[in-house]
Amino acid sequence: MELKWLEDFVSLAETRSFSRSAELRHVTQPAFSRRIQALEAWLGTELIDRSVYPTRLTQAGEVFREQALAMLSHMHESRILLRGHVGAPAATIEFAVPHTLSLTYFPEWLQRIEAQMGPIHTRLRALNVHDAVLSLVEGGCDLVMGYHHPSHPVALDPGRYDMLTLGFEPISPFSAPGRAGRARYLLPGTPDAPVPYLSYTPNAYLGRMTEVIVANAPERLCLDRLYETDMAEALKAMTLAGHGVAFLPHSAVQDAVADGALIRLDRTASRGLSADRFTLTMEIRLYRDKLASNADDPRQQLVRRLWQVVADELGVKQA
Repeated sequence: MELKWLEDFVSLAETRSFSRSAELRHVTQPAFSRRIQALEAWLGTELIDRSVYPTRLTQAGEVFREQALAMLSHMHESRILLRGHVGAPAATIEFAVPHTLSLTYFPEWLQRIEAQMGPIHTRLRALNVHDAVLSLVEGGCDLVMGYHHPSHPVALDPGRYDMLTLGFEPISPFSAPGRAGRARYLLPGTPDAPVPYLSYTPNAYLGRMTEVIVANAPERLCLDRLYETDMAEALKAMTLAGHGVAFLPHSAVQDAVADGALIRLDRTASRGLSADRFTLTMEIRLYRDKLASNADDPRQQLVRRLWQVVADELGVKQA
C-alpha cells in the first residue's frame, strides 16, 4: 500500500467527487480512479459505492476513513520524531526534484553552486512534479526544483512560496537514425502509415507537455501509441533502440544527439520541416517556503545562503 493512496481516499471521502479530488491531488481523473481501485484491491473490499450519484462511501469505506486518518496522522508524527533524532546532519538541504531533472540538470547545477559556497550536504528525493510540490507543501523538503509551463502551471501561492527561474528546457520529438544517417521515422505521419509513438503515461508532467505540443501542432500528427512509461530515461532507451518516436527533454538527450544516436525531427530537412515546429519550452524553477525559510535552525540558514547565491547568479534582487 502507498501513502498517497490513503491521502487520495481521505480527499475523496471529504469532497465526494472524483473530479474535484483529482484536481486537488494534481492528477488526472483516470489516474486518481486507478489509485482508489488499487487501494480497494489491496484491502480486498470496495470503499466507494459506485451504484449511486453523488459519490458516497460504502459501509466499509466509512469504517476505513477513520483508520486512514489515524494512519496518516501516525505516519506524519513518526516522520517528525525520527527526523529530529536520526539521519542526516542538521545542516543538510533536502531537495525534491522530478526524475529527469535529477539525472540531467541538477548535478551540474549543484556543482556550479558549490563552486561558490563550498561542499553542501544534500539529500535528494526523485519524484514526479506533483509529488515534489506536495512534499514542499507538507514540509517534507526544503527546496523543489521542477518544470513550469503556462498551460500546466505549478499552483503555489506566491505570497507563501518564493520562486526563481533557473533556466529553460525544450522538449522535442526524436528518432533513432535509419539508413544513410537519416531519421528512421519522420513526422507528421499519415492515417494510413502512422508513426510508431513512444508515450508518457497521462499523469506524467512531460506527458501533459507532449499533449500540448500535439494539440498545437501546425498539422495533424498521426501517431500509433506503442509504449507508455512515466520515465523520460525509459523513453530515451526505447527511442535509441529504434522502437519509435518520443518527445524528450533536450538535457536528457544532448549526448545522444551529439553522437548521432538520436535525431531531432523538427530539425530534419525532409518534408520541409522547420526548427521548433513540434517543440515546447518549459521553465526550470526553484521554490522554497517563505515561512520555513525564516527559521533560525542551521539547515534553514544554509537554505537562505544557497537561495541568495542562486539569486545573485541570476541577477535577481531579493526583497
